[in-house]
Amino acid sequence: MSHPEAAADPARATAVARTADRALVAAARHSAGRTAAVLGCAVAAAAAALAEPALLGHTLDLLLRRDPSGPAWTLLCAAVIAAEVALDAAAAQLTGVVDGRSTALLRRLGLSRLLRTAPHHAARHAPGETAARLTAHAAEAGKVPAAVAHALAALLPPLGAVAALFLIDLWTALAFLAGVPLLLLLLRAFARDTRTIVGRYQQVQLATAGRLVEALAGARTIAAAGTAERERARILARLPELAAVGRRMWQVYGGTTARSAVLMPTLLYAVLAVGGIRLSAGAIGVGELLAVVRYAGLAAGIGAVTGGLAAVVRGRAAAGRTAALMGLPVLAHGAAEFPDGGPGTLELRGVRVVRGGSAVLRDISLVIPGGSTVAVVGRSGAGKTLFAAAAGRLTDPDAGQVLLDGVSLRDVTALALRREVGYAFDRPVLFGDTVDDAIGFGAGPDPGPDAVRAASRAAGADVFVRRLPHGYATRLTDAPMSGGELQRLGLARAFCRAGRLLVLDDATSSLDTVTAREVERALTHEVRPGTRIVVAHRLSSAARADLVVWLEDGRIRAAGAHDELWRHDPAYRAVFAADALPGAEDALTGTDDALTGTEGVLTGAEAEASAGTADAPAADDRGTPPGKQEAAR
Repeated sequence: MSHPEAAADPARATAVARTADRALVAAARHSAGRTAAVLGCAVAAAAAALAEPALLGHTLDLLLRRDPSGPAWTLLCAAVIAAEVALDAAAAQLTGVVDGRSTALLRRLGLSRLLRTAPHHAARHAPGETAARLTAHAAEAGKVPAAVAHALAALLPPLGAVAALFLIDLWTALAFLAGVPLLLLLLRAFARDTRTIVGRYQQVQLATAGRLVEALAGARTIAAAGTAERERARILARLPELAAVGRRMWQVYGGTTARSAVLMPTLLYAVLAVGGIRLSAGAIGVGELLAVVRYAGLAAGIGAVTGGLAAVVRGRAAAGRTAALMGLPVLAHGAAEFPDGGPGTLELRGVRVVRGGSAVLRDISLVIPGGSTVAVVGRSGAGKTLFAAAAGRLTDPDAGQVLLDGVSLRDVTALALRREVGYAFDRPVLFGDTVDDAIGFGAGPDPGPDAVRAASRAAGADVFVRRLPHGYATRLTDAPMSGGELQRLGLARAFCRAGRLLVLDDATSSLDTVTAREVERALTHEVRPGTRIVVAHRLSSAARADLVVWLEDGRIRAAGAHDELWRHDPAYRAVFAADALPGAEDALTGTDDALTGTEGVLTGAEAEASAGTADAPAADDRGTPPGKQEAAR
């Protein structure tokens, strides 16, 4: 979920507001020519509207006097009116273009920063909130450059009309100015109330959208648990608040409109009354009275100014929501490259990682020889996932350095880093249109179909992929997968672009024991040689590793061979105590499955003997560690 909003953190509110303003300025510059054209067309249309009352009044006087030039002036009036209509149409068309370009830029800025930050920073915002910030709020903010142009142009008619009233007759102008203070108070109250209410509305809307996306992501769990009504209530819990804020927003707008509807005619009637008196006194003519009435209408045209001001206020509030993404810290990269042919030697020097004010990893110093496989073990909360993230620079340590083949990961280019450091996760997300695209996804050139299929075979995915309706060309939307199948494709993607360092963060947790072992063997023999870091929960994974890094409370409790740690440290054995028996059962199940399959080679008696072995006590301090037994089986 996102952090507390601006109101709860004034310093953060100021920073977000500045980021939002900079983003809006960038959006205006992105379409500077078109925005200037919008302003030019709007100002020209306003100038035409401002000229019309004088032209119409003068033409009326000419026609009343039967002046021969009257028809020519009539044509001029028609031309000015037509020009105003054409300019308004051009401004509307250009406004759509500017809005679209500005929205696209704001979305690119927000998405770019979201993709360039560390995952734990991106996790500040729930998926639903992030989607709303990049869609609805970015679209609202994208209207600001053109809205500002229209708002500036909207000031010309009332200001010019007031000046024209003074030129025509002082007393009619003073009659109008008597109501101007009320107009200004109306505008000020509208801007203040709208800014507060719109910000609150968008905040509640974001929270509701976030809950909805969470529920959609867990729809199967909700259905299985029978908690649909509870989730519905949770999602809609803030709907009354949203409705109340929405009603308040429309009440403010409606109240302003209603007060304007009372104030504007009153001003017009006052001007008309004074103008009639001045006409009867001979101070002004009929045409001038017509011009006075039209100019009074333009001067009182607060609606256009109010509408433009409302659009700017809403857009700026929305820009603040999108700017929360733009303010995420960037995971910066350097310009260095890794040395050619490096073995993948990984070194962590005094690494310290802080989350929520507490150190989760402390004083991690370790050298991992190139080409070795390292199992990272420890109880839940020991810091294994953060260790894996820091090792491949999914996050930067708050202190210390991480080097790969002697080069700090901070100093290399983004392309080199992601080309040489790969990840496989417990819940991979697949990108691309087809299964083939998903496996080949990554930095650098496309790997080609042969590499994709080889990686798929190594991950144990080739068989089930070929059974899909169109094999590797099957669209992801047409290929529902189990958790294990999804993990195999995630592993295949990592294997396809394996570099000198490959990190497996619980990437085989949904695989059965037999498949997990096949993947481990393929990782050793069929995938490009390099350093492997495996966040391990299975005994077999630790037993097969060249080195085990045992984490406890964010520190390295011990590092060494699995056999040695198992024999000499009961606390190490306790780490696997909860998994030891299930591991043996999985091994037995895998053996039985192998017996019934086409590759089974054991007889029934041998299977029973194997079962007896698996059901026996795991091991003691003197025997072979269960991890070795499991790996051997």
